[in-house]
Amino acid sequence: MLHLKWKDAPTIKTVTCKQTDAKKYLVSNVLTVGKEYEVKNETEEFIFVIDNSGNIGGFYKEYFE
Repeated sequence: MLHLKWKDAPTIKTVTCKQTDAKKYLVSNVLTVGKEYEVKNETEEFIFVIDNSGNIGGFYKEYFE
C-alpha cells in the first residue's frame, strides 16, 4: 500500500491551482485557486497533492497549471 507513504515522500514538483469548477465533484472546499500545492505522485490523468485538509488527495490535472 504505497499510497500510505506518499505524505512523507519527497515532493516531485509544485503546481498552482487554476480553477475549482467541477461538474460532478465539490473540490472548492479542499483546493484554493492561486495556491501552490506539493505534488507527491502523478499519473496520466491525476495529480496527487497535499490539499487544504492536510491529507493526500487525487485530482484531475485540469485543476492545475
